[in-house]
Amino acid sequence: MGCRISIGAINAALICGNPPKDRLGALTGFWDRVTSRLSTAPMLAAPFSRMFYGEAAAMNVMATGVPGFFKPRWPAAFFPISAHPAISVYDTSPLRETLLEFVDFDYLNAKGPRLSVGTVDVETANFAYFDSARMEIKPEHIMASGALPPGFPPVEIDGHFYWDGGLVSNTPLQFVMDNLGSADPALIFQIDLFSARDAVPATMLDVGQREKDIRYSSRTRLTTDRYRQLHDLRMAANRLAARLPKELKDDPDLKTLQATGPDCPITLVELIHRKQSFEGGAKDYEFSRLSMTQHWNEGHEDVEVTLNHKTWKARKIGQDGLQVFDLGAAETTSKGKSK
Repeated sequence: MGCRISIGAINAALICGNPPKDRLGALTGFWDRVTSRLSTAPMLAAPFSRMFYGEAAAMNVMATGVPGFFKPRWPAAFFPISAHPAISVYDTSPLRETLLEFVDFDYLNAKGPRLSVGTVDVETANFAYFDSARMEIKPEHIMASGALPPGFPPVEIDGHFYWDGGLVSNTPLQFVMDNLGSADPALIFQIDLFSARDAVPATMLDVGQREKDIRYSSRTRLTTDRYRQLHDLRMAANRLAARLPKELKDDPDLKTLQATGPDCPITLVELIHRKQSFEGGAKDYEFSRLSMTQHWNEGHEDVEVTLNHKTWKARKIGQDGLQVFDLGAAETTSKGKSK
């Protein structure tokens, strides 16, 4: 099952919407397309120079948009008092064509892994998930999950308008936990682009970056802590039930407690991008080829560290409760980077 929100919904669609042999090509093709405008970068070793390049790349995106993704609404977005005012700075219609090129939606809906993408209803503020197990997924569903205002417009689906689900929660962990549907042990990989831990900001660029990290990572920690507590409560109720006399084992209150949380052991692996020295407040819309390649390499390294870590190899598969592994943190600490 692939379950994502925002830019993750696009990556998940590229994976779930292609046969295994075509998935890497689809991912590479999409990201080559959207980073093509800044595909060549100088060799920038000094952190200040690298930060300057990143901020310049982000300014380029703000002014010109991203190929195959979004383009500025000139001049409507900058003249709010007009006959036809815009409700977003950018037009995301190019993304629809790019998704149709790189995602096989027939395969996704008929043969692909289950895909769920999170959005929020603009009018009700309710979280909404579009799930391929329950409906046909179209490009609009993927676009809605990444429609972050005020940059991107809401996407209309069946008469309702949807924005990026990250406005409510940047992680779909709760939806995954609530829809496991089996007592078999579950393994969940959670990829997070925003780290909860970092130093006090030293510059205004650091302030913007840190503010976004805190805002987007808080729900991840809240959801993880909540389900750990629910698992503990369920196990406590089961232990209590084993000691109760027979006439109390069917008590409705006890049954409610025993139904708390998922009915299976869960292993949660966290793969968290941790701030690099050159990143600032614009890191979430910096679409240079240099940064894209660097993020891919860092992600590959984090996976290798995690899956080869002695703690991961010594884990107890099927152990009741919620096991959480954030093994990349120890590695980045040993290298002198931020946690």
